[in-house]
Parts: sequence; structure tokens; C-alpha cells
Amino acid sequence: MEALSVRAGLFAAALLLCLYLPHVALDMVRRARTKRHASPWGWLLGGAVSWGTGLWAALLFTLLARHGDLDLSHDAALLLASWLVSVGTAFGLFAAAAVALPGWRGWLRTSAGLATGLSAAFGLMLVSLQPVNPWAALRAQSWGLAATVIGASLLLVAYILAAEGLLQLRGRHATRCIPVAAGLALTSLLWLSIGGEVSSGAPDTVPGLPSQHAALLAGVATALSLAVTRFMSRIERHLVDRADGLERSLRQANSDLQKIAYHDALTGLPNRLVFEDKLVAAVGRADQAKVRLAVLFIDLDGFKPINDSFGHSSGDAVLRQVGDRLRRLSRSNDTMARVGGDEFLMLLEGEADEQTAAQVATRMLAELSEPYSIGSREVAVSCSIGIVFYPDGGTQTKLIARADAAMYAAKRSGGACYCFFEPSMEADAHEQLDLQRDLRLALERNELELYYQPKVDAHSGKVTAAEALLRWKHPTKGMIGPSTFIPVAERFGLIGTLGNWVIEDACRQSRAWRDKGLRMRVAINLSAFQMRQDDLVERITTALARHRIDPSLLTCEITESVAMEDTRATQTTFKRLGEAGVHLSIDDFGTGYSSLAYLRKLPAEELKIDRSFVMDIETSADARAVVDAVIHLAHALGLKVVAEGVETERQRDVLIQMGCDELQGFLFAKPMSARALLLWASDDREREVAFKPSLFGETRPVSEHDLMAHRRAATSTVPQPQPQSKPDSAWSRLIGFADTLPSGSSKL
Repeated sequence: MEALSVRAGLFAAALLLCLYLPHVALDMVRRARTKRHASPWGWLLGGAVSWGTGLWAALLFTLLARHGDLDLSHDAALLLASWLVSVGTAFGLFAAAAVALPGWRGWLRTSAGLATGLSAAFGLMLVSLQPVNPWAALRAQSWGLAATVIGASLLLVAYILAAEGLLQLRGRHATRCIPVAAGLALTSLLWLSIGGEVSSGAPDTVPGLPSQHAALLAGVATALSLAVTRFMSRIERHLVDRADGLERSLRQANSDLQKIAYHDALTGLPNRLVFEDKLVAAVGRADQAKVRLAVLFIDLDGFKPINDSFGHSSGDAVLRQVGDRLRRLSRSNDTMARVGGDEFLMLLEGEADEQTAAQVATRMLAELSEPYSIGSREVAVSCSIGIVFYPDGGTQTKLIARADAAMYAAKRSGGACYCFFEPSMEADAHEQLDLQRDLRLALERNELELYYQPKVDAHSGKVTAAEALLRWKHPTKGMIGPSTFIPVAERFGLIGTLGNWVIEDACRQSRAWRDKGLRMRVAINLSAFQMRQDDLVERITTALARHRIDPSLLTCEITESVAMEDTRATQTTFKRLGEAGVHLSIDDFGTGYSSLAYLRKLPAEELKIDRSFVMDIETSADARAVVDAVIHLAHALGLKVVAEGVETERQRDVLIQMGCDELQGFLFAKPMSARALLLWASDDREREVAFKPSLFGETRPVSEHDLMAHRRAATSTVPQPQPQSKPDSAWSRLIGFADTLPSGSSKL
């Protein structure tokens, strides 16, 4: 009974090995074939030792299972030789399958080599038996041995090659059946080839390796070799998987970098680099076909206030929607790109002419003017488009710059339109660049100066404040007004620097006036950009403290549209300015969309009625109604009212009659230098003359020369003219210094 169980155990071990060995062989071949191994011979040799040992052990287990007495012994040298043949056969099999790519002839040759090796290993194992003569049993079953060895070899090699895709087997289930068939073939080989009885001799008189020891040695060697092979295979597979993951990550990173390098991350449109490459190719095709192409430069109108008012995340949302709309508008052979900020380029190919470009630009103007959704809000922007043609507009290298120049011509025309390039536009673009360059040096060269326009009390004519207005004394172009250089500063990012300089210089001048006895508030204008600066309040309070100015003597004028913004940054800055004691004024009131709820909560102390209403107050009943309503609303909220742009006596009288508190405009004085304002408002008598133009019968600016002449007249014996008298001829011949300034009181 015990012998039977031993025989069953040995045969079960041999069967499991035979079923497992085809999979080990395939794994070794795959490891050797992988491209990551510069030399596959290490895997081939290690796999051959492991697989050959397993096959040799299966042969030995089957042999011993057929003779349960286990009273056989082996010649150790011949048994070792059979193991070496088995390992060598395995190495040949793996090398043939891993190094070469055999067809059906290679399959037959490899199978023949495997069959020969198996037969040799089996024969050596038989002749190692002692003290019997095993050759008789070997000769008696040679036909079965040959057929089984050849069949097993064919199936095993077919499995390895088919699983690697080296043989074209028809049918999906072929590769599933082959490993089972190969394992069974090996089992049949062992069972049939060792089917004969082998007579044993006396075990105690026969020297050699006992069967028990041989079985134990084969089992331990097989277990160790297969375990080591399995362990190394798993480690290698883990490393390969990790390397594959890193390689995939690297490929993805390279793909992402390439996408970033050639596409805009926000809109997904191609970037300037891609556009220029496609423009070069398109110009080559146009030259070949003798046709025209067009380049459109698109810039959004009013996009910066969206960033300033609602934050850059909202601006990004608008840009993404713009990109989607432009993508829908472009044809399959057109190229659309975002080149930075709110600027886009479009390349029109296919015999582009003025009519086609105009139609595309018109559709673009209509599409981009539709409202954009920002959360629960809707905002509207328009765009300006510049168009240039090739070859009419010059060489390929100048097309984008000239389309840009045409776009700025469209902006100067009011925006929301398109312009075709003309040579004169390029000169304007060059002038803009020259101004930008000179403006960067203006602060260092002390070329900027603040001019001041007084505000007067509507009832007494006393000076109550002066609004600071920026001027640029250009070394070659003379005096330049802010309407010329402020757009340049905004375009090239200089507006913040100019705003900081205005704050500092206005505080300095206020201190200088107070030291000379002139006590009045100084007003400065704050832009939307400044209201979003985190350190604005600190810079203002620091400048006030440095020059020893009470915060209530500085007025910060904020336009109505900025004051009504409910963005956290703007509202916080407005509140902090009020808490710091700064006098706050809402400028250009009536032109925006005020909310009474916000207006009531703002820490403002005055409203400035926009000049557009004051201009029409004499002739328009609607304008008078609006002004009257604003004045009553402001007084109800405890706010003073300032009317700017007062130019005629009739306007002044109507405003006083309505109850306006302060007036500002050319009727009283144009913007003047700080020194001129000091002389002009130095005493009550001069101030009365200066603020009552009807005293001289005409409206004109007052200069330093005028004031000196008036002082001399005041000390002479010549009687003063009555308010109703004709203009003094000497006064009428004087031209004030402020007359050299541009008309209007443009602000920073």
C-alpha cells in the first residue's frame, strides 16, 4: 500500500511538471526576446537550467513511478550526463525560438532537435540503471518512444512559437489548446517511453546512487531552480512594468510639452509659433499658385475692465468662449491662433479678396459681440479687426505687424469695426512704439508734471479744491495731453507706475501749498487697475504721512463704473480708503449703471456730474431733469454735488439754481501749473476776479502773466472796472499760459 502511494505521488509530480513546463518555456522565451535586454543569453542560460532540470526530473519521476520497489540504483556519471543533455536541449530550444523568427521549416527543425535531445537524455537515464541491462527494454519500445517524442516536441515548439505570434495558426482557440496538448504530450512521452519492466538486481551488492536519493535530489533541484526562475521572472516583470509606466509617463509628458509649445493652454488654439509656420507655408503656396491670402488681427474691445472688475478667472472664462466662437467661424483651410492676452490671428487662404475678408470680419464682429456668461452674470465685449493682404501688404515677415497696425486704426475709429491696412497706419504704429519708449524714460528725466484745475464753491466763488491732471513735457514733441499717452501706458503696462507717481507728486504739492498758506483739497483720479492693487491704500497713507497731509485733504475720484463694481477687491479698497479718512468722490456720475443699494453703502462724500449732461443743460430738458434728479438724490444721501465741464455763464446759473454745490470748468479756469494756481488763488480779491469771468465780459483762462498784471492794476489809481463794463483791452490782449494746453480736462 505504501509503495502504491509513493508511485502515485511520483507520477502526480511528473504530471504537474509536464503541464507547467510549457508555460515556463514560453515565459523564458519572452524574457529573452524583450528589447530591454541588450544580451538575452543570461535569460536563455538560466531558463535552460531551470526548464531542463524540470524535464529531467519529470523523466526520472516517471521512471521510478513504474518501479515502486525503489530498489534501483544509478550510475552517477551517466545520470549527470542525462541532466546535461536535458539542459543543453532546453538551451537549444530557447535560443532557436528567441533569437530567430522561424517559419514552418524552422518549426520542424527545432522540433527535431528537441526530440533528439529528449531521446538522448532518456537513453542515458536508462543505461544509468544498475545492475540490469536496459538496452533490451529500450529496443523493445523504440517505435513508441520515437512517435511520442516527435509528437510532444512538435506540439511544444508549436505552442511557444504560436504564443509569440511566429506561426500563423487559424482559429482563435488554437493557442488555448496548445499548452494543454503540449503538457499531455510530454506526459505521454514519459509514460510510453518508460513503459517496459526493468529487472533489478540485489541492491546491497550494487554500487551507485540509490533511487531514493536520486528522486530526492531531482525534486530539490527542480523546486529550487523553478522557484528561483519564478522569483526572478516576477522581479523582472515588476521592473518592466515600472519601466513601461515611466516610459508612458515620459511619452505623455513629451506630448503635453509639445502641446504646450504649439498650442495655447487656455483656448486650445494654436499659438503664434504655429501660426507663423503655417503663414510661411501658406505664402509659399500663394506664390506658387499666384493667389492672395489675408491675415486678420483680432483684439477684444473692453476686455481689460472685465479682468479689473471681475478678476482674471472671469477673464479667462471669456477668452475660452471667444476661442470656441472663433474656432466655429474658421473654415477647414483657415488657421486661427491666440497670440497673447486678448489678441488673436486668423489666416485666410484660397484666393482671399476684400469682399471675402470683409464678410468674415463682419461675421466675426457679430459673433464676438454676443454676451458672454460669467457664472450668473453676462458681459459684453466687442472687437477690432485689422486686415492685410499678401502680396499687397508686403513680405511675409511684415504681415502680422501691419495687420496689428490696421487693428489699432480700427480701435482709434471707435472699435467694433474692421480696417484694411494702409501705409499711413504703419507710421502711426511706429509713433506708438516711440511714445512707449519715451514714456518709460519720462519719469527718470522728470518730464511729467501735474496741472491743476480748480473747483469753486457755487455760492461764494472760493476755491475749495483742485483736480490734478497729468501732462507730459516731451523734449521734442512739446506738451502732450493724457488722451495721447494714457492709452499707450495702458497698452504697454505703464499705467501702474504713472498712477504711483501721481499719488506721490500730488501729496508733495499739497504740502508745498499749505506751507505757503493755500489751504484746499487736492483731487486725484484712481483707475480700475489701481483699485485692484492690494497695496494701494498703504501707498496713499504712506505718501500722506510722509508729507504731513491730513487724509481728508486728499480726494480720490473713482469713476461710477468702477465704484459700482461688486468685486471683492474693488469694494474692499473703496471701504479701506474711507476708513483711512480719505475724501472720496464718484466721478462721471450718470454714465454708468448705479445701484442705489450700493451707492447708499459706499463711503463717498461727493458726486461729480458727468460733463455730457452739463454740456446740454441749456438746451435739453432731459439733461436738466437728469441733473436735477442727481442733485436731489445726492443731497438726500448727504453727498455734495460737483458739476464738471462748466463753460458758459448760463450753465453756471442753471446749476446754481438747481442747488449744485461746486463747479469746475473752463468758465473759471483751464488746467494750470501749480505755481500759476498759487498766484491765481493767493487772495480773495484775485480769486474773486478769477472766478467771475463776467467781470471782464469774456471767458478766458488766467495765467501767471495775467495775475501779475492784475496785481499791478490793483495797486494803481486806475479805478476797477464794474461787472457790466466792456472787456479791458489790455486783458483781451493777454494770452494765458494754459491756452497752450489741449482743450478739455483729460484725466489720468
